[in-house]
Amino acid sequence: MAAKYIGRQKPPMPMSSACPSAASSGTVDMMHRFLPVLPSASEMTSVPDFPLQSFLPSDVEKPLVMELAVASMEELYQVAEAGEPLWIMGSNGVEVIQHDIYLHRFPRGIGPTPAGLRSETSRYTGLVPMNPSSLVEVLMDMNQWAKMFPAMVSRVQTVEVLSTGIAGTYDGAIQLMFAEFHVPSPLVPTRESYFLRYSKRVDHTWVVVDVSIDSLHGNMSLRCRRRPSGCIIEEMSSGYSKVTWVEHIEADPREVHGMFQQYVNSGLAYGAARWICSLQRHCERMAAVLANNVPFGEMNVFPGAEGRSGMLKLVERMTNSFCGGVSASTAHTWVTLAGNSGADDIQVLIRKSMNDPGRPPGIVLSAATSLWLSLPPSRVFNFLRDERFRTQWDILSNSGVVEEVFHVAKGQVAGNSVSLLRVNPTNSTSNNMLILQECCTDESCSLVVYAPVDLTAMSTVLKGGDPDAVALLPSGFAVLPDGSQIGSSVNVGGARLKEVVSGGSLLTVTFQILVDHVPTARLSLGSVAKVNNLISNTVVYIKEALSKLPEDAVV
Repeated sequence: MAAKYIGRQKPPMPMSSACPSAASSGTVDMMHRFLPVLPSASEMTSVPDFPLQSFLPSDVEKPLVMELAVASMEELYQVAEAGEPLWIMGSNGVEVIQHDIYLHRFPRGIGPTPAGLRSETSRYTGLVPMNPSSLVEVLMDMNQWAKMFPAMVSRVQTVEVLSTGIAGTYDGAIQLMFAEFHVPSPLVPTRESYFLRYSKRVDHTWVVVDVSIDSLHGNMSLRCRRRPSGCIIEEMSSGYSKVTWVEHIEADPREVHGMFQQYVNSGLAYGAARWICSLQRHCERMAAVLANNVPFGEMNVFPGAEGRSGMLKLVERMTNSFCGGVSASTAHTWVTLAGNSGADDIQVLIRKSMNDPGRPPGIVLSAATSLWLSLPPSRVFNFLRDERFRTQWDILSNSGVVEEVFHVAKGQVAGNSVSLLRVNPTNSTSNNMLILQECCTDESCSLVVYAPVDLTAMSTVLKGGDPDAVALLPSGFAVLPDGSQIGSSVNVGGARLKEVVSGGSLLTVTFQILVDHVPTARLSLGSVAKVNNLISNTVVYIKEALSKLPEDAVV
């Protein structure tokens, strides 16, 4: 395949710039110079600032593109099914490829690794409660794919459909796509990639493969490219799918903040485990929508299917908005303020909210900071999600009593749930605040996302009203492993399992604050100072509370 490209390459095409470096100024005037408008959830798939037309294959190139897709599918299938010595267990419990063996077995492909890029490989297998055909449909639909992986995909665009596949199915479908991949922290640059996505059915198995096409254009100024990556989807008798995911990425690690370097290098940040776990979490949420059991509550509202579905759709929008707003997407421009809380510098982003029914109108100030904690991620996550400890860190509720009045479980893991919390001030009999909260956790990423909601609006949703009419400004936490886990392979009943001893945590704290109800207003210096103090104090409270918490206080 590589030999066919020689002599047919085009001059290098312009790529998007790297994630902008945050300006080292705390002045309001400096922030107004970079005043961006973040895309709404419905606009997240639009990528107007990338040279999509430059990557459209010519008629001469299309046969090569088709051959590349087929060869990549065959390579992915062989790599996914291989054992040792191609795959070995890494020190952190992640399966990785031995590259000398890989290059010996697959000498062709998309060419040598460009200078400055580091190879990342991983493989992970899991059961997904979705049948293979439905799963392939989601993976091949740009909008569904972005909604399924909000904590990993910040923006996506289908550049061209090269083949629609066999009528009525995606068997043989080939699409040229652009995607921007992210981690829920402004300190980790996003990874942009143009790639082919090809799906093929073989007996009772589907293969969906991605492979970068940058080599067709001779573009060596890359920050990220994908060797054949994707998933093998096997149909199970239970209606579930057994999914084996392979990620084989070459990326530039140099702009990653030092705090996140080990997390990224370990393969946990963009690896196969995150894709599988995110997929499983999404399916659990969908199952919760369809569940017949009624969650407990005391709002005098016992929602039927429409009310439960509306609440979970509202939660999905809230979490997707949070994930999209906390990343270092190239659609954002973060400004750095000096931190004073023991955390890293605080990143600030200004947004004008106008004509968006999902957000209150006005000037919105987003602020985020990240810090390292010596505690394992599970302990930090369980502390932050537990309403019993909320008054220890939440400034808005520290003068009251927080109780859970509504709860929807998502799957068997206790931490995966949706809650409606009520804050009862100690000096008043009125219930003046409700908090909608979603918690989700797996071994690669945990999220606690919440937003204040109006009692009347929430009651309307639970009675079957339109969830899109509720305005939300989500805040929350992303809890990530720091990559220092010690992993080993153990044999249990003839099966090889991963055994991981957890290390420390990377905690990203994010707030979104409506600082002015008028979208055209000018941001005041006092508003910036207040948000700066809010996030700094919250970090201090969290660290103090965790240091005093008994070992058995959180479950």
